[in-house]
Amino acid sequence: MSSPNANARIAVVIPSYKVTRHILGVIAAIGPEVERIYVVDDRCPDQSGQFVRSQCSDARVVVLENAVNCGVGGAVMAGYRAAIADGMDIMVKIDGDGQMDPSLIPDFIGPILAGEADYTKGNRFYDLEQIGAMPPVRLFGNAVLSLLTKLSSGYWHLFDPTNGYTAIHVEAARHLPFDKISQRYFFETDMLFRLNTLHAVVADVPMDAVYGDEVSNLKISKIVTEFMAKHARNFIKRLFYNYYLRNMSLASIELPLGLLMIFSGLGYGIWHWADSARAGVGTPAGTVMLAALPLLMGVQLVLAFLAYDIASVPRQPLQRKLFRRRALRTGTVPGSAGTDCAPPENLPAQDRNAGQNND
Repeated sequence: MSSPNANARIAVVIPSYKVTRHILGVIAAIGPEVERIYVVDDRCPDQSGQFVRSQCSDARVVVLENAVNCGVGGAVMAGYRAAIADGMDIMVKIDGDGQMDPSLIPDFIGPILAGEADYTKGNRFYDLEQIGAMPPVRLFGNAVLSLLTKLSSGYWHLFDPTNGYTAIHVEAARHLPFDKISQRYFFETDMLFRLNTLHAVVADVPMDAVYGDEVSNLKISKIVTEFMAKHARNFIKRLFYNYYLRNMSLASIELPLGLLMIFSGLGYGIWHWADSARAGVGTPAGTVMLAALPLLMGVQLVLAFLAYDIASVPRQPLQRKLFRRRALRTGTVPGSAGTDCAPPENLPAQDRNAGQNND
C-alpha cells in the first residue's frame, strides 16, 4: 500500500486584514515546499488584496476576496475551500502580521506527512527561557484558556490553544462542518472541538513567541464572556456526542452519578448545618458523615471520569483510517466543506457551493 501523503501538495492560507506593512515580507519568506499561497482579503479597509496583486510577483500567490468581513475564521475557511477545490493535500495557516516564521512550515507539515497527525498547531510554551518575553497578561490568559480548551475540546495534551499557526490535512478539513465553526476569535479553539468530534489526531509544534510592532484587533474585555459561554457549550456538546450519542461506557455513568452525589452531599450538609446553627446546637457526627460520604464518593467518580477522558485522546490519525478505507473499496473521495460566509468573489461558481451539505 502506497503512502497517503506521497507527493503531497502544500498550500499556505494567509488571512489578510490590516497587514499591508508585513504581508509582502511574510510571502517572500515562504519556502519552495509550498505550491500555492492563498491571500484572503477579508474586506480589508486597506485593500490588502489589491495591494498584494500589484506589489507581489510570486506566481504561487492567489488573492481571494471575501464579499463581507467574516473574521479570521471566515477568511481561513475561504482559503481552505479554495485549496480543497484546487486539489491541495495540506493547508498551513499563518498570519500576515509577521509574528509567525514561515521557515517553520516544514516543522508543521512534518507530522502530517509522516501520517502521525491530522492537524498541527504551534505552542509557544515549550521553551521556558523564551516565554519570558511574553507579556504577563498574555501568559496568564493563555494558561486559563488552555485549561478551558482542554475541557471543551478533549485534547488534554495540548497547550496554547489560541495559537494561530496551524496545518491541517485535507482529509480532516473536508469533513469539518465549516458552516458551524466560529468565524472570529474563537475559531482556533472551536476547530479543536470539531476535530475531536471527528477523532482527528492533533499535535503541538514548538515555536518561539514573537512580539513586534503588530497591532492586535482582539479586545479581551469584549470576548471573555463570549469565550466562557462557547467553552461551556462545546464541553456539553462533546460529552453528549462522545459519551451518549456515539458511544456508551462506564464513564457515561461515572460523571452524572458523581455530580449527583456531590450536589446531594453538599445540599444535605448545608441544610443540616443551617438547621443546627439556627437551633444553636452542634451538628451530630452522624449527620456530618452522611453529608461527607456521598461528597467524597462523588469526587472519586468525577476524577475517574476525568482519567478516562484524558486517556481517550484520539491517537489513530483520521487520514490513515480514510486512506485504508478507500484502498479497500472503489468510490469517490468525499466532497469538500462549505462556510456560512460569502465565498470569495473570484472563486469559480461550482466551487462556491462545494461541501454545503457537510455536518
